[in-house]
Amino acid sequence: MRLSIVIPFLNEAENLPALHLRLSEVARQLRAQHGVEAELVMVDDGSTDGSDRIVAELAQGPGPAVKLVRLSRNFGSYAALPAGVAHAGGDAVAFLSADLQDPPEILLRLVERWREGYEVVFATRSHRDDPAVGKLFSRLYYSLMRRFAVAQMPPGGTDFCLVDRKVVDSLGDLQEKNSNLFVLLMWAGFRQSTIEYERVARTAGRSKWSMGKKLKLFIDSFVSFSFFPIRLISTVGAVLSFLGLLYAAFVAARAIWWDVGVQGWSSLMVVLLLVSGAQLLMLGIISEYLWRSFDASRNRPTYIVRDVEVFPAHREERV
Repeated sequence: MRLSIVIPFLNEAENLPALHLRLSEVARQLRAQHGVEAELVMVDDGSTDGSDRIVAELAQGPGPAVKLVRLSRNFGSYAALPAGVAHAGGDAVAFLSADLQDPPEILLRLVERWREGYEVVFATRSHRDDPAVGKLFSRLYYSLMRRFAVAQMPPGGTDFCLVDRKVVDSLGDLQEKNSNLFVLLMWAGFRQSTIEYERVARTAGRSKWSMGKKLKLFIDSFVSFSFFPIRLISTVGAVLSFLGLLYAAFVAARAIWWDVGVQGWSSLMVVLLLVSGAQLLMLGIISEYLWRSFDASRNRPTYIVRDVEVFPAHREERV
């Protein structure tokens, strides 16, 4: 049996040697304990610091087989993941980040659950050693996703999981853009299980997850998996229309029965600004849906592969 470990990376030159060393030990244990051969599918998402050369050098030393997939430019980690899946040949596929915040040793526990018959195994964070702002954003994101989009979303979230080949094949025909692969796996069903682990702090390099990228992920996830924003537009529109009708009736009644002259410049401006702001917000939400429909209709590829290098395994058996 084979396990393909898909690892997208962007400018992770400082972390790659330690990552390869730890994954080599994990691969040795997988072979000894479970009879599972591991291969690394390293996806270079447009690195500019020579990370791809480091991977190529490491792959020629002791360790598991490596496929180095170079993308033509930076497409984002959620586009790099399906690029890795397309070149993964294992009976199961695991997704792992290259920054070592998710310990590679957790793969042993994921494989154990997979061997028990589970087809999707998520590793969810019970604790994360991140800045307070990052923790707050994550809690808000996962709470809203559980409430309005995917009820199966683990409270601690996940970016680390293992899926069986049948799940990979079933999702192969889906060509969704601006989506979230991990939420898609939750939506797909199959026999799912979850394990917990502690996410550690980054020891080298800088995180590539800027606030802008996090905000895009938040919007993409909601637009792709929830109709709540559209339903919210309908509700707000109905409420504002009802309140506007009541206010119009009140103004007419004052003019007819109480002969009140033209007044209320301040109140008029408040109502105008409130309604105009709500309309612009609604248009913005609708535009997000329309843009994604237009983006899908163009049928552009999610990623472009520049080249692929394959390095066979070089075992260094221990005595």
